[in-house]
Order: sequence, then C-alpha cells, then structure tokens
Amino acid sequence: MLSGLRFASTFLLVVALGLLADALVVRDTSRITLPIARRLNITGAANLVKLDQARAKALKSRPKASTGNSPRATIFDAPVTNQAVDYVATVGVGSPPTTYSLLIDTGSSNTWVGAGKAFVRTATTKDTGNLVEVTYGSGFVIGDAFSDTVTVADGLAIENQVIGSAIESEGFDGVDGIIGIGPVDLTCGTLFPAVAECIPTVTDNAFSQGLIGAHEIGIAFAPTQSLESTNGELTFGGIDETKFTGPLNFVPITSASPANTFVGIDQTVTYGAAGTTVLAATSGITDTGTTLLLLASDAFATYQNLTGGVLDNTTGLLSITPDQFANLESLFFQIGNMTLEFTPNAQLWPRALNTAIGGQPDSVYLIVNDLGSISGEGLDFIDGMTFLERFYYVFDIANSRVGFATTEFTNATTN
Repeated sequence: MLSGLRFASTFLLVVALGLLADALVVRDTSRITLPIARRLNITGAANLVKLDQARAKALKSRPKASTGNSPRATIFDAPVTNQAVDYVATVGVGSPPTTYSLLIDTGSSNTWVGAGKAFVRTATTKDTGNLVEVTYGSGFVIGDAFSDTVTVADGLAIENQVIGSAIESEGFDGVDGIIGIGPVDLTCGTLFPAVAECIPTVTDNAFSQGLIGAHEIGIAFAPTQSLESTNGELTFGGIDETKFTGPLNFVPITSASPANTFVGIDQTVTYGAAGTTVLAATSGITDTGTTLLLLASDAFATYQNLTGGVLDNTTGLLSITPDQFANLESLFFQIGNMTLEFTPNAQLWPRALNTAIGGQPDSVYLIVNDLGSISGEGLDFIDGMTFLERFYYVFDIANSRVGFATTEFTNATTN
C-alpha cells in the first residue's frame, strides 16, 4: 500500500529532547504543549529532490480512500524537533513507556516503531494477530501489529492504540519509525489478514477516549539556521493562539482525487506584483513529510523562467545569483478566500545549511522544485515543510478542513 512517506536516510529528524519526562511542557486548563526540535543528520550527499519526488509519485499512485469524521472534547501540545529536512517527536510506547524518535507525517497515518530502537513489550502490549505493511516513497516497513499504550505528550496516554513493530524496514536511518497523523483512511488495507480494517490514528483515539477536546491537530514549525533547533510544536485537540499573528482561516479538504485522500486543498500560485500565473487553480496537498515546495513540472518551468534559476546538479535545487535574489519577488498562494505571501527569503534554502546538503557556502538555492509530473492530474503541488514553517497549520479532522494563519516567521529573513 502506497501511503507515500518520503524518508531520507541522509536527512532524518532526530528528537533533541531525550525522554518525554525531560520535554518542555506548556500547560493551561485545556492543553499540553510539547515542543519539537529540528536537527539535520547528514550521512552523504543530498538526495533531497529525488526523495521528495519519489514521495510525490507514491502519494499520487495510492488508491483513493474516503475520509471519516468524528465529534469534538482538552488540548495537548507536543514539542517537535526541526532537522532542516524533517521534524520528529518523542513518543512513549508501553507501560512503563519506552521512548522513540518518530517522524511526524500528515501524508501517512500508521504509527510504528522499530526502525532504530527495538520495540519493547510491556504489560500493556497485546498482539492483534495481524501483520502491518506500508510502502512509502523511498522506503517500506513490514511488522507485527500490536495494541499498546502510546504516550504522545505528558498527560496524553492513549490506550489500545494499534502500532506496528518493524520486522523489516528500509529508508529510516536515524529515527525509530513514524507517527502518522494524516487521514485515517490511509491506514485501510495495511493490515493482514484483516485487510478490510482501518486503524484509528493517535489523534482519532485520543479524541474518542475523551483525552482531547477537539478532533484536530495544530502544527507550528519554524525556519532555522542551525543543524538542531527545538523550535516547533504539535497541539493535539486544539490550537495554540500564541503561535500565530493573523486570523486563522479554513478551507475544506479538496474534492479532487487523489488529493482528497490526503490533507488536500485547492490553490492558485502567482508570482510578483504583476500577478503572473505560475500554477492555475488546481488541487494538491499539504504534507509535513515532504521537505520542499513542489510544483507540477509545467508550473516549475514557469517559476524557473521567472527567477532565472539554474539547476545545481549537486543539490538538485535551483541556484540564483545574488543579483537575481535582489530582484526575486514573492509567490502568492490563493487558498479559498485567503492569500498567503511566500516571501523571497522564504523561497531560499537556509544559507547557513548549504554545505549540509552538499552545496557551496556562498550560493543561493531555492526550495521550490519540480513535482515530477505535469498539472491536471489531481495532485499538482505539495506544500511541504519549508512552506508550512512560514505559517500556522491546522488539520481539523472533525470538519474535514485545513487552516492557515500568518506567524512571526511569515516575513522573517531567517534564510
């Protein structure tokens, strides 16, 4: 089953927070906030673009599934780590819990461990009698399916959560597995022999067990110039109003297939004050598991022409000169009734991290890249991590909608 998570063995997020008990936890009467950290773990030359494109291909080829809804209830905020390529969270499994560093993914929905640290059975572990198998863009996992207590934040212990314990996996160096927070239908068909069953996600079970007050998750990422930075946050059961500056606006999940299988939206992308169309109104997805901002090949060609970018064979990214950067204009994303400005600085790979991806220290690289297929196929863009870290992002599962708001980082010159 292609649930489509792009995993980089060369770029993997590692939680910088040790044990859950050591995590910074922000509390009020309705939520717990756990920070997430960002760290870059490089074991070789950058394959960033190829990995993102492999993920995109897997996402587009996955069979369509329907989406499910649920009612509403307290809010838990979980810290996440930004590794410049992916984010991870520290998650506990069992009682007493063993902690694992898990990639955070809205593009898949299975949660599993064992890629690095082995799964540890405890008194709360129950064998379901099933195997679980998930194929991602550049990796896979096959393992035993267990039911266990999963602690995603201090005070948020989810009972009877079905997780996978990897027997064999590929593409997950540097992390222990995945915490899938996308639509539940992405889990359907991943069990064997119970192929007709779906697996409620951690967010689904937290809500159904009355542990959180709303069936939604808020995500706050942030750009960084360092290899490791605890600068992000997951909010289970609500939103964190301190993380955004403008109004929070929502749009429905797109009806277009295959984008509607994921956290999909409709958008138009234009360039500069002249409003030159880069990507006409179409459907695509928002995805924490993709690093770059990917546009359909024809739209990417337009963007490349407008910016004058030249493909850098080492990094796979577009490179522009300092003079071209001085003339670079904003991209504008029309999503529903809102327009999100993606500034020139936001379009840059962090220059302090150029050498970490095999680039030249003084070069200017762009994070907008080629999806690998032309527009008109129902999934024509992926708004990945480097896009999402400029905005506050909400997946409202109960109401099948996606929210965005500006943050202090929207217009930041971090890069």
